[in-house]
This record gives sequence, structure tokens and C-alpha cells, in this order.
Amino acid sequence: MIARRHVLLPLAALATVPLSAAARGSKIPDVLPDRYDDPLGIGLEGWPYPAPVHFFTYVIDGQSARMAYMDIPPAKGARNLAVVLLHGKNFDSSYWEGPIKDLTGAGYRVIVPDQIGFNKSSKPSVAYSFDILAEATINLLGSLQIRDAVFIGHSTGGMLAVRIATAYPGSVAKLVLEDPIGLVDYRRFIPPQSTETLLASERRQTVASYRTFIKRFFPLLPATAMEPFVEWRLRVALSSEYERFCAAAALTYQMIYREPVRDEYKDIKAKTLMIVGSADESAPLKAYATPEMAAKLPSIPQAAPEAVKDIPGARLVVVDKAGHVPHLEMPDHFRETVLGFLAD
Repeated sequence: MIARRHVLLPLAALATVPLSAAARGSKIPDVLPDRYDDPLGIGLEGWPYPAPVHFFTYVIDGQSARMAYMDIPPAKGARNLAVVLLHGKNFDSSYWEGPIKDLTGAGYRVIVPDQIGFNKSSKPSVAYSFDILAEATINLLGSLQIRDAVFIGHSTGGMLAVRIATAYPGSVAKLVLEDPIGLVDYRRFIPPQSTETLLASERRQTVASYRTFIKRFFPLLPATAMEPFVEWRLRVALSSEYERFCAAAALTYQMIYREPVRDEYKDIKAKTLMIVGSADESAPLKAYATPEMAAKLPSIPQAAPEAVKDIPGARLVVVDKAGHVPHLEMPDHFRETVLGFLAD
């Protein structure tokens, strides 16, 4: 059992005005802009999500924080089971729109939290840890009267899902890991970086540099399909609170680097499915590795088979040609694989 060092105190759950994906505005032009001029708050206020957004409010390390989430009921034939979708580090939760439709259409209630420090949630000045995020997520589910659920974790959300599965095994009915990072201990390949170094990197982002960064995740998507991730990130850069956004981004990178979860795979009890793209070359902070060590750092598809072996009865599915986000690049394959696993 993982020790949980922080106490989270539920205070309230407050609803916001529903947002529609159609509210994003005009169609992205074929020629992508070289700049964005419309500021966006660091809580992504006004950025459209595919369902109404609510807030779970609690105290963390003496600071009041609000955790944004969507709670979408089953469209038909309720199965009396919830599915929790855990986002990656560089992705807002609107990218779950397809899986939300697929899962609710199959009868599942779907909960989509934005983790503290990310997206529409608060970004307090704390030492972020997977223990903090795991406990916050479990407390949110408790406030919704959900005792156990299926967890689908993508990228950094995969690391969090592993921590939840080992720290709260009774809360996890099944586990799906989509291109999870943390399949290796990055400290073996990448030297530690100061938080100020990571902050400076966040501050330097431009439309061009961030577009290049996002493109690495998606070998199959056209540029226009990736652009929303670029748009919100560079519009946030125009916010008066941008420094706080950068601080949260840097601190959560430190969390990823300093808290490996690979040795926890052997402790996972839930039935587990891992889905990875065969072309996924992503690795957090890889740019700080020497060329020699970067060449030795296993990719997600290279590291996945050994990780899956450590989980009793786990299954690995490799999605040919897909990158870091199969549910966007190969949505039909992802839907059929996940729904089949859940129905088994």
C-alpha cells in the first residue's frame, strides 16, 4: 500500500454553465496562424468541453483548490458501472470527446476529471505528487457516491492510474493504460533539472515551437486536427497569470521525473489492458538527456511488453502506426478494443 501523505478535505461541488464543442468558434483555416491574440485564462475559462463542467472543492496543503470534472450519464442501457478518464499532461479533457460518446453509448457513466495543476482545475503552489492527485480523484468519486470504477489513464494519466490501482485497489474494477509514460525510471537516462530550468523552457514556448512539440505525438493526424492543443496553450501564454501556469507545468514535470511508478506494476491487482501506438516515441524531458543516453531510453512500445508481464493476466495491444494518442489517431480500433475488454 502506498502511504498517502496529504489530507484532502471536501467542501462543495459546484456546477458551471455547460459548454459545447461547437462553441470553439470559427473553423481553423487551412493555413495555420503564426500567432494568437485572444487571451485565455489559465483555468481554460471559456474553452469548450463536450459536456457540462462541475467543480469539486477541497483544501490541499492549506490551500483551497477546485477540481474540474465532467459527469456524463449513460445514453442507454445503464450498466451500473462508471468509467473514469485520466488525461495526459499536455492535453485538455476535450480530447476525450470520442471515448465519452463510445462509453456512454455502451451504457457506462463517464467521469472525466481535470487533475489539480492542469486544464480547468486550480493550479496551487504545492509540491505536486501522484499521491495528491490520486487521493483527490478518489475523494471526487466518493462525493459522487462511486465506490469503484474502471480507470482509463492516458500518458501521465497512466502513471496516475497505476498509483490509484496500487494505493486504492478496492476502487479499481478494471484498468486501461493508453500509452502510459513511466514504463521506465527516467532518472536512469536523464539528469535532474532545476525547477527554474523547466520554468524557463515553458516561458520560451512560441506557436512554432509548441506546434513542433505537439506534432511529435501524432504521426497520423493532419496539422489542423492538432491545432486546438496549440491554440489553447499559446492563448494561455497571453494571460496575466501565465507565470502560475508555467510554475504548475514545471512542478508536474518534476513529479513525473521524481516519482517513478514502474516498480508498482507488480502490485496491480485489477484486470488490466495496455494499448500503445507502435510509432510512439514520446518521453518526458528526453531533450535533457545526452545523445548517448537518449538513444538508450526505451520507447513506450519497446518498454510495454516487460511492464505488462509484471501484471498478472494483463493484455497488451499494439496499434500499428499510431503515435501517443491512439484514441484520436485510431478511434475505431481504440473503441472496439476497450469496449471488448470492458464487456469481457
